[in-house]
Amino acid sequence: MNIEEFQFKDRIIKGITTDGHFKISVVKTTDVVREAAERHQLSLLSKVVLGKAMTATMLLASELKKEERIQLRMDGNGPLKTIIAEANSLGEVRGYVGDSTAELDYTSEGVTLGDGIGLGVLSLTKVLYNEAEPRTSSIEIATGDVTSDVARYLAQSEQIPSAVLLDVGIDDDGLITQAGGLLLQRLPGAPEGQIDMLQERLASFPPIDQLLNDGQYIDEIMKKSVSPIEVKELSRQPVDFFCRCSRERFLDALSMLNIDDLKEMKGESQEIVCHYCNNREEISKDDIAKLISEAN
Repeated sequence: MNIEEFQFKDRIIKGITTDGHFKISVVKTTDVVREAAERHQLSLLSKVVLGKAMTATMLLASELKKEERIQLRMDGNGPLKTIIAEANSLGEVRGYVGDSTAELDYTSEGVTLGDGIGLGVLSLTKVLYNEAEPRTSSIEIATGDVTSDVARYLAQSEQIPSAVLLDVGIDDDGLITQAGGLLLQRLPGAPEGQIDMLQERLASFPPIDQLLNDGQYIDEIMKKSVSPIEVKELSRQPVDFFCRCSRERFLDALSMLNIDDLKEMKGESQEIVCHYCNNREEISKDDIAKLISEAN
């Protein structure tokens, strides 16, 4: 990796306006989305929708502590069926699609990208320190568009007025050019009308992928999005597609099966595939025999 590639690699930056009224996060997820597309052999539709979901989840995870994690799940009646993305504040993000080959017929009248998910339920689950059970809240999917549905979730479920931008650029060959997103949230004490003004302004803000394509990095995008209000950087963090699946975790999962299920596998090896990253692990018949022995 040369110096320029290192300087412009996937990262998330967090800041706060100097008046203390707003916090803002900007993330570049180009390589993350490209890796997800390659691992899962994604169609054009699933590249864009999963890319936006992973970008949104990384932005939301930036508020967590260390290995606390957040999962965004959208279950709808569209051809994609399900979108799941998970991230933590360490910059680790992963995700998958119910049907990675799904496409839409854009020649049909009225078809939009939101029809990929369709109508259904958006759920956000947080796994937090000092809480025995994950915390989940849900809303109905209104449009199927990840950007607007995540913004609506924040306003309704977390009661935080927010502006959300999520963009995944695709070239004429179907390849991902750039991907990234921005999350602006009002802090307590901010003037009532100021968030409305910023939301209206960001509605006509250039797409994040276009700005990245033009050579503008997350620092400049963060400053430009709230200008002339000044913003102070709080932190920055590398972002990577990362999955913690392993052979040991696969074996632990199999050990949770009851002994009758394990006995049905006896004498045969098993291939286990991780939904999140598509890694495959061969579990030998000797491994199965050992699990049966331990269960006995």
